[in-house]
Amino acid sequence: MFIDYVTIEVEAGKGGNGAVAFRREKFVPRGGPDGGNGGHGGNVIVEASPDFNTLISFRYQKVFRAENGVNGAGANRHGKNGQDLVIKVPLGTLLYDEEKGRLLADLDYPQQFVLAKGGKGGRGNARFATAVNRTPRNAEMGLPGQSLKVRMELKLVADVGLIGFPNVGKSTLLAAISAAKPKIADFPFTTLTPNLGVVNVTGVQSFVVADIPGLIEGAHAGKGLGHRFLRHVERTRLLVHIIDIAAIEGRNPLEDYRKINQELAKFNSRLEELPQIVALNKVDLLADRQLVEKFQESLEGVEVWEISAATGRGTKSLIVRIAQLLAELPKVPLNPPEQEVELIELSPQQGIIINKLADDVYAVSGRRVEILAAKTDFSNDEAIANFYQVAKRMGVFDLLGKEGIKPGDTVVIGEMEFTYE
Repeated sequence: MFIDYVTIEVEAGKGGNGAVAFRREKFVPRGGPDGGNGGHGGNVIVEASPDFNTLISFRYQKVFRAENGVNGAGANRHGKNGQDLVIKVPLGTLLYDEEKGRLLADLDYPQQFVLAKGGKGGRGNARFATAVNRTPRNAEMGLPGQSLKVRMELKLVADVGLIGFPNVGKSTLLAAISAAKPKIADFPFTTLTPNLGVVNVTGVQSFVVADIPGLIEGAHAGKGLGHRFLRHVERTRLLVHIIDIAAIEGRNPLEDYRKINQELAKFNSRLEELPQIVALNKVDLLADRQLVEKFQESLEGVEVWEISAATGRGTKSLIVRIAQLLAELPKVPLNPPEQEVELIELSPQQGIIINKLADDVYAVSGRRVEILAAKTDFSNDEAIANFYQVAKRMGVFDLLGKEGIKPGDTVVIGEMEFTYE
């Protein structure tokens, strides 16, 4: 089964907690703190692989979680890092942030992309020892890993796209020139999914051909199957437009040609600019030779080939010509150039936002203060005191005071909630 559109949820591993421990050893009366750090959480990594050509493996498994980091321990033993989770997808997969609608990655060649980063492990109490406080009794909690809902879309990576109305012989041609075995029958919409085939030409580098199904008038607006599969045409370098020149079903070949090209242009204006040649199929069934001549006269400047996919007539010459054209055409630039992003340095106070959720509830947001809260063990008095000191230096309490906070009001930072005193 061909699946080219799925939505999944990914969650990177949580960092392990730092340990509060002290060295206890004979003849070492003041061993000092030796709590180890927690391990980092595992990342969720997406790997584009040529071994896959569909997203069917995501049809049933929708949630992917990487391994958590292990907590630290005494004797300065650091926790083990969580193992990364690698998700394999076909070449040509696009990853979108489902909530923001933002493109995260376009995996058009074998590569890896870190989709969700694991949380950092918390520091053990050995890291907090100072000349003033030689026996710290607090350690950091591990940070949660990133989590997000991801939409995956597959755009097949093919050199050549076979386009045309249903039942004109696209699948028959693909089967004739490659080892692909698409479903072929004498009724419209026999092909319900794109098919790929590799064409080998003696002395020339092989190329990949995609049979694009479901193109009818109105496909760009979702009619038929075209809206679902038109995006697969976008990655091709050359289009071969298959026309039923015998007009067996009573269609007008010239009108078919114009309508399909109109649909391509309406879906994406770039498709109108793609190089295109025309293959007049079913010439073996042609009763009137004038149909071919009339078609060629109407399309002056367009390269036209006469073939019969069923008998093989003209197909070898056609694929040799396709190979020649591909050798002359540049590779399609699939990834847009990276834009330079201006980085703005924020002072601690500028990075903090106070929102009044109710008369007695205040939400504090900002990357630094949220990380501070997530790392703090609020069941540990010394950790709470450290949180207060750092938050005060950041200017959190000054900002809350300006908003009119009173003792007894509730403060929410990330997932932490406490009473203001």
